[in-house]
Amino acid sequence: MTAADLLAATPLVDGHNDLPWALRLLDGPEPDLAAVEPRLHTDLPRLRAGAVGAQFWSVYVPGSFTGDSAVTAVFEQIDRVHRLAARYPGDLALADTADEAEAAFAGGRVASLMGAEGGHAIAGSLGVLRSLRRAGVRYMTLTHNLNNDWADSATDEPVHGGLAPFGRVVVAEMNRIGMIVDLSHVAATTMRDALETTSAPVLFTHSGARAVTDVPRNVPADVLSALPGNGGVCMVTFVPRFVSTVVADWDTRLAEEMTAAGLDHRDLAARNAFADRWDGPAAPSATMDDVVAHLDHVREAAGIDHIGIGGDYDGVADLPVGLEDVSGYPRLFDALLAGGWSSDDCAKLAGRNALRVLRAADEVATG
Repeated sequence: MTAADLLAATPLVDGHNDLPWALRLLDGPEPDLAAVEPRLHTDLPRLRAGAVGAQFWSVYVPGSFTGDSAVTAVFEQIDRVHRLAARYPGDLALADTADEAEAAFAGGRVASLMGAEGGHAIAGSLGVLRSLRRAGVRYMTLTHNLNNDWADSATDEPVHGGLAPFGRVVVAEMNRIGMIVDLSHVAATTMRDALETTSAPVLFTHSGARAVTDVPRNVPADVLSALPGNGGVCMVTFVPRFVSTVVADWDTRLAEEMTAAGLDHRDLAARNAFADRWDGPAAPSATMDDVVAHLDHVREAAGIDHIGIGGDYDGVADLPVGLEDVSGYPRLFDALLAGGWSSDDCAKLAGRNALRVLRAADEVATG
């Protein structure tokens, strides 16, 4: 079997794509995504070439947005996803459930689901959380790069020791309303607290394995080993500094230089701008082999039923060689098949596991 055959039969469910925010940042009117847009990693021709069957679009809000401004921004991003689906009805179909995602795929359209990146976007309000779910948001990443009032981030100084008491209330309410708990970006202590609290499977929508690349954004060994007991899925990302130790070491030096210049490395826009003008060594490249190493490790550590893919396209400046944009998924699956992954294993990785978590969230939900 080839990747083309596999992805024609099984929807590829990608856990995280930042196209809505990337569009927000572009100057001028939104481009026509029916044509290749060189300023982006994502457009309709390349989604088709990549055989993407279902996409969780990130309705991301930076940590610099707080309170009412964060709530406004996240709903503006939700509106953007709805408008994209309305503009391209022959290519995109809004989906809220696994059945709807599969129906969109069967009808030849990319199922469009949503995930909110950063719990600060609810501004401490369970009412806002419930409103996000009613608007079609299927997961929420508990933090982004900064702590919020109720959860510690992987890339900030610990404040709560994991989840604060209200954070446990948030997780329980997410379970009740059928919103998946996303543990990418959170501190390892927050991961463990959330796994202890949740009654539904979790997702890591765009993370790697810390045993392969030792950075705070990746998942520690004990957490990966706990996924079978929870039923959750680690969706391996393509972000170079999370999958390549060489790139991670370079990025650590970049962070040191930014700190010396009084800049915050966690601010993605500031990081990318500084990297562009930095006179230090050129950034090394990650490779598809780096991604495969993480996929192999997570399959071994958590099991084949607990692995997926979350590329993080349009959320980073650079991607691994061979995976430069969303058209690259078939190349990755051909590499896995050639490397000994079975077609059944690849189908679970591609989408079956993620759709199982989506169904489980709905089964657990009570209101």
